[in-house]
Amino acid sequence: MNACSFENNIRRVEPYVPGEQPKERNIIKLNTNENPYPPSPKVKEALESFSYSDMRLYPDTSSEELVRALAARYHVKESQIFVGVGSDDVISMAFLTFFNSQKPILFPDITYSFYDVWAGVYRIPYECKALDENFRIKAEDYKCENGGIIFPNPNAPTGVYEDPEMIEDIIKANPNSVVIIDEAYIDFGGKSCISLVDKYDNLLIIQTFSKSRSLAGMRIGFAVGNEKLIKYMNDVKFSINSYTMNAVTQKCGTASVLDEEYFQDTVKRIINTREETKQKLLEIGFTFPDSMSNFIFAKHRSVSGDRIFSELRKRKIFVRHWDKPRIGDYLRITIGTPEEMDSLISALKDILSEGNIL
Repeated sequence: MNACSFENNIRRVEPYVPGEQPKERNIIKLNTNENPYPPSPKVKEALESFSYSDMRLYPDTSSEELVRALAARYHVKESQIFVGVGSDDVISMAFLTFFNSQKPILFPDITYSFYDVWAGVYRIPYECKALDENFRIKAEDYKCENGGIIFPNPNAPTGVYEDPEMIEDIIKANPNSVVIIDEAYIDFGGKSCISLVDKYDNLLIIQTFSKSRSLAGMRIGFAVGNEKLIKYMNDVKFSINSYTMNAVTQKCGTASVLDEEYFQDTVKRIINTREETKQKLLEIGFTFPDSMSNFIFAKHRSVSGDRIFSELRKRKIFVRHWDKPRIGDYLRITIGTPEEMDSLISALKDILSEGNIL
C-alpha cells in the first residue's frame, strides 16, 4: 500500500491569510482594522469582578446575559439573536446551515477573502460577481438563480457603503435564498439593515465586537434574523459544540453593550480621524473610494502600492496590501489614533519626496 494513500481522503483548501500580527515593538499597526482605543472601562470592571473559582464551571450555553443585552440594544427579540466566537465563527455557521443547495452562492469579486475559503471547506459552489468601476455592487447581478448571497456593507476592503434601498431590492428578488449582510463596519457610517429582519424572513445580519467595540481579542460576533433562521443556526451550533463562548467573554461582551456612551464616543473619534486623513491623503496625490468604515482603501496616482507598502514597512508602519487583479496598487489603511495617522502622513510625504513626487 502506498504510504501516503491516506492523503487521498484529506480535505484540502486554500486557507484564509489574516493580516500580519508583528511581534516587534514600536511599530504603527494599521493593517488589521483593530480599534486604536481600549474597550469600555466597564469591560475592565467585568474582568476584575470575574471569580477565579468560577472557571471550573461550564459557561452558559445560551449566552443569555449577552443575548439579552444585544436584543435590548437592537430592539429585537432574544430569539432573534445568535452569538458566536467572532463574526467569522458566525458566518461559518451560517454557511454550514443555509448554503446547502447545488446552486452557487453569490458574493463580490472584491470582498472579504474568507468567503471563498468557507465555500471551499464546506464544498459549496460559488460565483463572484464583479464590482463596477467604482467598486459598487450591481444589484442586477444578484437577481438570478442562486444558493444564497453574502456581502459586507460597507464592503471590505474597499470601504464602500451601499444604500439599504438597493440591498432591499436584492433581498426582495431572492425570496428562495438566504441573504446575509456582513455589517462588520456598519457602526462607522451608514444605516444597518437590522430594521429589515422583521420584514424579510430570509435576511440575516451579522456584526462583530472586533472593530467598533475594541474587543478583537475576545472574539465576539452575533447575528440578527428571523426567529426560524436563528433556531436553525443554534441547532447546528449545538450539534457541534455547545460551549463555544467562554464565561469571561460573555461577561465582558455584555459590559461593552451596556456602555452606550463610551461606544458612541469612540466611534465618533474614529470617524473624525478618518475624515481628516482622507483630506490629507488627497493633498499628497492619493485617490480612494469614499470609505464609511474604519479604514481607507487608497492608491497613489503615480507610485505603486507595492513600493509604498514596502517603504512604509521599512519605517515600521504596517498597512495591508494584496497583489491581486484590480486592487494591486491599493493599500488598506486602518484608522489609528490622530498621532498614528500624522506619523503615516509624514512617512508618506518622505517616501514621495524621495521619489521626486512631491
